[in-house]
Amino acid sequence: MRDFLLSAWLLTAAAAPTPPAHASGSEGPESVSVRVLLFETSTAVSLGETRVEPALSGLRVDGVEVGDVWEANAAGPIRVGDHWVQGRLAVRRAEAGLWVVNHVPLERYVEGTLAGEVYESWEFEMLKAQAVAVRSFALYRCRQRREQAYDVSAGTEDQVFVGVEVGSEKLRGAVHATEGEVLVHAGQPILAVFHSASGGRTASAEEVWGRALPYLVSLEVVDEEESPDTYWRARLPGPTLERALGSMGLRTGQIREVRVAERSQSGRAGRLWVAGDRGSGTVSARELRSQLGDSLLRSTLFEVFLAESDVLFVGSGHGHGVGMSQWGGQAMAHRGATYREILEVFYPGTQLLGGASQ
Repeated sequence: MRDFLLSAWLLTAAAAPTPPAHASGSEGPESVSVRVLLFETSTAVSLGETRVEPALSGLRVDGVEVGDVWEANAAGPIRVGDHWVQGRLAVRRAEAGLWVVNHVPLERYVEGTLAGEVYESWEFEMLKAQAVAVRSFALYRCRQRREQAYDVSAGTEDQVFVGVEVGSEKLRGAVHATEGEVLVHAGQPILAVFHSASGGRTASAEEVWGRALPYLVSLEVVDEEESPDTYWRARLPGPTLERALGSMGLRTGQIREVRVAERSQSGRAGRLWVAGDRGSGTVSARELRSQLGDSLLRSTLFEVFLAESDVLFVGSGHGHGVGMSQWGGQAMAHRGATYREILEVFYPGTQLLGGASQ
């Protein structure tokens, strides 16, 4: 496993810029780091007592213009935006302003992400399964994005990283119990995606993203009833949907009809047909969910109805539906399944390498 982590570290290190004299010291393979995009901002950011802001060309640090990248080392945890961070920090000039990137040792990244992605009250075996998934996903992204400025974002686009030294003893215990363990397929870390609840069946990567992966297939999931998103309803005024459709290029006027026109293999809405007094057409359900917000449309596993002047969505599950259902895994752990068994179900055909699993 050490050889595997060494390879992953070399891939990551090859993409990272050479640290200037004021940045953190050199890293080694015993401390694989993940480059986490904490946030993007168009305004100034404070890193401890240092102020960094976009200039006409490059950056301005405490009033002095520098190049396109500025790096420093935070010896102790400091608050940057909504995150507590430590270690090497990089601020990069981006088209829209600034990217703030933290280089986080892999196991600390897993801790800080576990704290943002699970309920501490969950079964310990489920927390261990989640730790392995987080670690595997991070190494997949490190390899995939080695030529880019960062490996993962700290938000829901990748995994929710909340910072260092924020987890509980229980969460740290789950990370420690699985230290170094990674899911692989064909010798490489897998895209170990996950979601909150599937609504009874996961979706395949092919039906959601158009790319088939042998370990991300549609599977039946049972006992998700403890999830707060097993059944949900979202009601919104017709004009709200009309504006959202207009932003997507479909101008309908007052809505007269709406229905699911196409479903995927797992039963999720693929396209919606919407007709109004000024026009009609179809739109992608995934794009509409993104437009309205995933806190409103929690998944694309829904039915849709007109309710007087409102539009009513009745659905099940939360998230894109691909990979591990967290509430499904929690139900398995509650029934006595080990974390290895949970991972075998949701990522079929993969191998668990490293730690005590070899």
